[in-house]
Amino acid sequence: MPQTETVPLHDTPSLTEAAVSRRALLSAGVGLAGAAAIASSTAQVPAAAPQMPPVQAPVRQEWLAERTEQILEPDLVIVDPHHHLWDAPRYRYMLPELLADLGSGHNIVATMYEQAREMYRADGPEELKSLGETEFITGVAAMSASGKYGPTKCIAGITGFVDLRLGSRAKGVIERHISVSDGRLRAIRNGSTWSEDPVLKPMSSGVPQGLLLDKTFREGVATLAGLNLAFDAWMFQTQLGDLVDLARAFPQTTIVLNHVGGPVAIGPYDGKRDEAFKEWRGLIQQIAAYPNTYVKLGGLGMRMMGFYFFNNAEPPASEDLAKAWKPYIETCIAAFGPQRSMFESNFPVDKGTCSYPVLWNTFKRLAAVFR
Repeated sequence: MPQTETVPLHDTPSLTEAAVSRRALLSAGVGLAGAAAIASSTAQVPAAAPQMPPVQAPVRQEWLAERTEQILEPDLVIVDPHHHLWDAPRYRYMLPELLADLGSGHNIVATMYEQAREMYRADGPEELKSLGETEFITGVAAMSASGKYGPTKCIAGITGFVDLRLGSRAKGVIERHISVSDGRLRAIRNGSTWSEDPVLKPMSSGVPQGLLLDKTFREGVATLAGLNLAFDAWMFQTQLGDLVDLARAFPQTTIVLNHVGGPVAIGPYDGKRDEAFKEWRGLIQQIAAYPNTYVKLGGLGMRMMGFYFFNNAEPPASEDLAKAWKPYIETCIAAFGPQRSMFESNFPVDKGTCSYPVLWNTFKRLAAVFR
């Protein structure tokens, strides 16, 4: 099939030596999400001005629309292994909004949902409230599976939430999520972002310091491998040492590190990107040394990453994003290898920085060294 020409990047020896197609990076999430189809659908975006959580920049549709690009390699198969849905006051990203992004030009064949504390049950035992999210998302997945909303298999897989601080009791709760998900549950995420820094603290998960080291929490992690579920890890780079210890302690558990390991360039690292990068890179290499670990390549549009494209008069081009993000993406791929790396949209969170078409053009440019 004819393909558009990609922009070559300067070769990085540790990457170009790997005889692996870029397709492994762009469709790696298929191992978590499931099967494939072709995306083509449109939907109307919300008109109300949204209120965003501290971690992301405002989504401004008019601003995003100022940047249009030709889709690079439009036939290249992509599985998006990390996106959210939610319906908050003045901030709606539900199936119609997702379909609008999926149908914007790239060949998105399937997606995987990432827990977002959405549609929890309003009453009942606290430990069972997150079942509401899995029930809700399973319903959306069933809508997509009907074929009435286009051929993309939206939410072919689910990363859900169960508080692993339940210890061994987490197993019974997780089994209920597996049941209500109709077999779509693939992983459990417990966010562990923590900081006392006044800039980072509002972006934290609200859990105690050292969550991954907690004995009872680890009893919960111990239940995952037997259920054939992965653990999704989300933290700031200052906590990556805890993940090194967790990966060492649970070699039979698949651990998927979100958002390239949460590199930080604000707060305590404001104006110290080089110093922060060096610390982050060393920890990424330590984590990647454990073969049970994987990494999601994305999330770099969030505020904590400190790139601030969202403050510019015009939205960034994919060339600009690729240049800025290249050191982080290439470090991860060099450490984990293409087979343990997967590009993620992190939409709608990263939508404050760029549109869906520009984002995947960026990833295709960054994967060009594997061509």
